[in-house]
Amino acid sequence: MSSLHRAAKSIGEFFARRPGEDSGGPQQAINITQGTVLATKLELASTGASRRKGLLGRESLAAGEGLWIAPCESVHTFFMRFAIDLVYLDRKHRVRKVRSSVSPWRLSACFSAHSVLELPAGTIQASRTRCGDCVEIAPVPSAAGE
Repeated sequence: MSSLHRAAKSIGEFFARRPGEDSGGPQQAINITQGTVLATKLELASTGASRRKGLLGRESLAAGEGLWIAPCESVHTFFMRFAIDLVYLDRKHRVRKVRSSVSPWRLSACFSAHSVLELPAGTIQASRTRCGDCVEIAPVPSAAGE
């Protein structure tokens, strides 16, 4: 197999797979640089429809909840009912930008991002998350005995 063919196959596999699709269960987001938890109940929005809907229609996000929108480099909070924290991640899940307590009716973007975590307001401060930190998105470990 030629190197060009291998590269094309690798690129095709990358774009065919969506982040978190292979897990089949609940996800969590951990700031491994700080050793803190960003979300223990992370939903994935990877389809056009789920990315467009985002958090619209919800009354709030409970502590530990979050939405991972991928791919995504900008969000809006039009028609939302509550403020959220935003953590923009690059393809390697390094934090590129953070925005705390983004109120309804705002726009935010980070053109070097590949995805964004939408989290309850206060999560960034509580987890000490900042630019350059590495975030791990992984399945929630099952409880012992299940």
